[in-house]
Amino acid sequence: MRIGLDFDNTIVSYDTLFHSVAVEKGLVPSDTIVSKVAVRDYLRKVGNEPAFTELQGYVYGARMAQAKAFPGVIDFIRRARAAHAQVVIISHKTKYPFLGHQYDLHAAANDWIDIALRPDESPLVGADQVFFELTKEEKIARIAACDCDYFIDDLPEILKMPGYPEKTGRLLFDPERNHDDQGVTARFATWAELQAFFEEIWKRRN
Repeated sequence: MRIGLDFDNTIVSYDTLFHSVAVEKGLVPSDTIVSKVAVRDYLRKVGNEPAFTELQGYVYGARMAQAKAFPGVIDFIRRARAAHAQVVIISHKTKYPFLGHQYDLHAAANDWIDIALRPDESPLVGADQVFFELTKEEKIARIAACDCDYFIDDLPEILKMPGYPEKTGRLLFDPERNHDDQGVTARFATWAELQAFFEEIWKRRN
């Protein structure tokens, strides 16, 4: 079995980091909800969406090392490996920000993976199983090329895109429960829920 994982907002949680950096830079009031979406919505409301675009580049570049993995994701990957499932990371990510300093976002993300997804001596996901694609279409093509049995993403539009491989299960990671489950195989709010879903599959395969 091969399981594909999105990266931003699926493996990595940015809510606390985006909020703290936005407050640090004076972009949002300190009482703004601790959420990446809340920061974006506030800056849109005050007519300063370019500041959010630049903030994204700064966080994904200069501050990426401070980002945290979602609770349970490391345990999930470790359990998947124990069940002889292969895990690949496939992300749509530009190499450089649209605004602001031109950080190498791919290098920053790879550095994060090398540290955060290496809880023991060896990495949980090898460098040759990590793919950062420049367009959504290239991401979908990579999911197909990797022959994923399931793909986990926080964006329903990715799971419903034209060209998404029919054989690949569409698993929506939706911690805030912002989306319905129409057009996807299943929806999950936590990595513990995702692990329980796969435990049932692995149990049936044994």
